[in-house]
Amino acid sequence: MSFYTSLSGLQASQKEMSTISHNLANVATDGFKKSRVEFADVIASSVTVSPNAQVGSGVVTKSIRQQFGQGNLIQTGGAFDLVVSGDGFFMTKPAAEGSQTTYTRNGGFNVDNDRYVVDGNGSRLQVYPVDGSGAVIASGIDGLASLRLPETSGTPKATGAVALNLNINAGSSIPSAAFDRLDATTYNQSTQTTIYDGNGNPVTMTNYFVRTKAPTVADPTSQWQVYSFVGDTQLGVDPANPQPVTLDFDTAGTLTAPTAPTAFGPFTPLGSSAEQTLSLDFTGTAQSASPFAVVNRTQDGVAVGKLQSVAVDESGIVRATFSNGDAKALGKVALANFSNPNGLRQLGNSNWAATGVSGQPTLGEAGANGFGGLMSGIVEGSNVDITEELVALIAAQRNFQANAKALDTSSQISQTIFNIRS
Repeated sequence: MSFYTSLSGLQASQKEMSTISHNLANVATDGFKKSRVEFADVIASSVTVSPNAQVGSGVVTKSIRQQFGQGNLIQTGGAFDLVVSGDGFFMTKPAAEGSQTTYTRNGGFNVDNDRYVVDGNGSRLQVYPVDGSGAVIASGIDGLASLRLPETSGTPKATGAVALNLNINAGSSIPSAAFDRLDATTYNQSTQTTIYDGNGNPVTMTNYFVRTKAPTVADPTSQWQVYSFVGDTQLGVDPANPQPVTLDFDTAGTLTAPTAPTAFGPFTPLGSSAEQTLSLDFTGTAQSASPFAVVNRTQDGVAVGKLQSVAVDESGIVRATFSNGDAKALGKVALANFSNPNGLRQLGNSNWAATGVSGQPTLGEAGANGFGGLMSGIVEGSNVDITEELVALIAAQRNFQANAKALDTSSQISQTIFNIRS
């Protein structure tokens, strides 16, 4: 029996060394949790054997228990590098329909080609849906959603009205040649205004100002013509025969005409498939000795906001900001905890799955009772302590050698008995 007793000791020591080696191999794996082997002695007894005469039969591996202590915190600065400081697991779900929810402590997330926030395996981070204020509107595991970043925000609106309040230089001379927008000597000034097409895309409207009449003794009034272009298309009241807008000023430099916005006929901006109309209002424009300047410029078009940045706050709210000034709450990071985390089944890649031993997950959020805090820009490294593991490895090696020596001694005793019989 001593032969098999020593053999069980060798097998136990070998399993412990394998577990320690696995820990050491993953010392740099984010979210990895080390394991510890627990052993139990084996006793074979019967009612006929005195308790004072029982001899053990070796050792058996009772369990390989995972240690869910906090790992090292590593600063990265990434918006989707998240860490749970305390208890709790991130919840992820593969893209395939009906896939099982997995749990991880590795908060190094990225954004895939479909704009989903995913882990290194492509599984999508699960969040609680929220309203505009960030309040959770659904709970429970069935209410979770995969976090996806929107491309745009807002409803586009084509520009329908532009207002320019200008100061036009009264000392400008009349160009000697006919207007040609490609020749800067044929106009006095120009200004560009960004307007929007029906899809919210920006296009540029350019206004060219040409002086056509300077004040004289007989007629002290002034006159300017304004040519308006969107791309290569000239705007006009009659699109088939576009004409410039004429600005008339009195002797004091006050605009006398036009007194109402000028409505241009329909045009199609380059790159757009929809026609739009536009009115141009010069109310407030004046002529003075000061240099040409745009005093005020407005337009009523609305652009589609492009995603600019994403941030995750301490409560787990994911907020996106857009180029048009919009800010939206996209969801709240969901956390899970278990009554017995040691019962979780390891899936590899720092992922776990729930089992009957671990119990069903309890869902919560960062900072709630039973759940740790959430930090962004940090990932959790492995909780393996190299020094501790190396010391344990030496001890396991010594245990293996001792059991090997006991096995060798048992073999020598058996050989001695065989020699006596011969």
